[in-house]
Amino acid sequence: MVNHEAQLDRVFSALTNATRRAMLRQLEERGALSIGELAAPTALTLPGVMKHLDVLEGAYLITRAKDGRTMFVTLAPEPMAAAMAWLGRYQRFWSGSLERLAEHAKREEGRARKAKR
Repeated sequence: MVNHEAQLDRVFSALTNATRRAMLRQLEERGALSIGELAAPTALTLPGVMKHLDVLEGAYLITRAKDGRTMFVTLAPEPMAAAMAWLGRYQRFWSGSLERLAEHAKREEGRARKAKR
């Protein structure tokens, strides 16, 4: 069993890269894909793609399965759900801060309009 905090670190670290996020997006939209299908929209070499897949697999965000000579990659949503749950704990703070910021901006806009008159 992987330590929960270490798992979150791996997930968030894996998500820092745009190429890996694009791969996850493809898997979410299209389902299981071959490594070649995942590599097609990128300018990366196959070894480069494999390194990204290793990071995603290390974070347990994907699984790989071989069918004949073709390796297929599938999205594993459980680690992302755990990361979303962790982020959700802080949503109340973010939401409150954003609401206060919006209220402040409205007050400042009102003051600026009055000052122009």
